[in-house]
Amino acid sequence: MIDSSVAGKARTLRALHERPLLVLPNIWDPGSAAVAVRAGAEAVATTSGGVSWSLGRSDGEGLTSKDMIAAVRRIAAAVAVPVTADVEGGYGDVAAIVRAVVEAGAAGVNIEDSRSGMLVPVGEQAERLTAAREAAASAGLPELVINARTDVYLLGTGDVLERATAYAAAGVDCLFVPGLLDLAALRDLVAVSPLPVNVMAGPGGPSIAELAAAGVRRVSVGTAIAQAAYGLAERSTRELLTEGTYRSLERAPGYSEIDSLFWPH
Repeated sequence: MIDSSVAGKARTLRALHERPLLVLPNIWDPGSAAVAVRAGAEAVATTSGGVSWSLGRSDGEGLTSKDMIAAVRRIAAAVAVPVTADVEGGYGDVAAIVRAVVEAGAAGVNIEDSRSGMLVPVGEQAERLTAAREAAASAGLPELVINARTDVYLLGTGDVLERATAYAAAGVDCLFVPGLLDLAALRDLVAVSPLPVNVMAGPGGPSIAELAAAGVRRVSVGTAIAQAAYGLAERSTRELLTEGTYRSLERAPGYSEIDSLFWPH
């Protein structure tokens, strides 16, 4: 059986989805999760890209399922807030990966509907999502929040409403539509979708307030925070090597501030 605290976190994550808008920072290791919580995050979401990069692999199931689950386990153990896990397309066995992330301590899961640059047929994906819901229940966590990602807008093909309807019938909780940030189109989708609509935001896109006004219910940022962190590492290194100065490092948290996040509780 799962630890009772995991069920509590899943219920908390569900409650957060009842708010008008949930903002989920995407993290990739225990340290990024801990500082996100320190900054005020009430829940965090893993980014498959960030997790993969931190382990020396590319995104797009460049990691094994075992490595991804191990990363989720470390992150979930490091923070007291709910963690929702990006498991990409399910690593070939959606039911098995859902049972594994539940056992690892995740309160939610994100499952994609594309494979090798093509959409999985809608009926097949609905069956996979039904299997995910059943797997969560059999693992002792029927409250698991399942976020169904559709790549209709990223790939420029498919019918988003058809998929939203099929995925809702499969028992998922949210519809994630990366690639769609046009506010008018979002308002239209929100008006007809049987599922709450989630988006992936970032620099140059609408603000959180604008997305909320369009009816979006959940916002995440994908690999953007990880990219920013790696960008800082590159810039500060270049500054050290070329200018011999430390300006890029001036706004970093203190050593003890970070170290204290991992002291035994």
